[in-house]
Amino acid sequence: MKKYIAERKLFYTNKGESERKEFSIRIGCPYQAEQSKVNFTIGNGDVFGCSIEIIGIPEKEHDVYGVDSVQAINIASNLEPLLERLQKKYNIYWQDGEPYFDGEE
Repeated sequence: MKKYIAERKLFYTNKGESERKEFSIRIGCPYQAEQSKVNFTIGNGDVFGCSIEIIGIPEKEHDVYGVDSVQAINIASNLEPLLERLQKKYNIYWQDGEPYFDGEE
């Protein structure tokens, strides 16, 4: 089991359906990565990554990278772009049942 530093639990429905199911997004611990993983150059060559894992929805895990572990965590913790992409396939809700995005049913 991977170690993670943060988790957000939400609910979703498939578009056009009403059954709500729980899912979570986990941010993994930062790790040192290889320069070849990124398309930017860093002076000292250090690159750090964080994995973003989605549990409960059939979506792939992916990694984000930064110039240090703080930037990697910062990028990974900005979940809005990821959730906006997921919203194209799913309706997303907070745990209290309120829509995650304004204007969503």
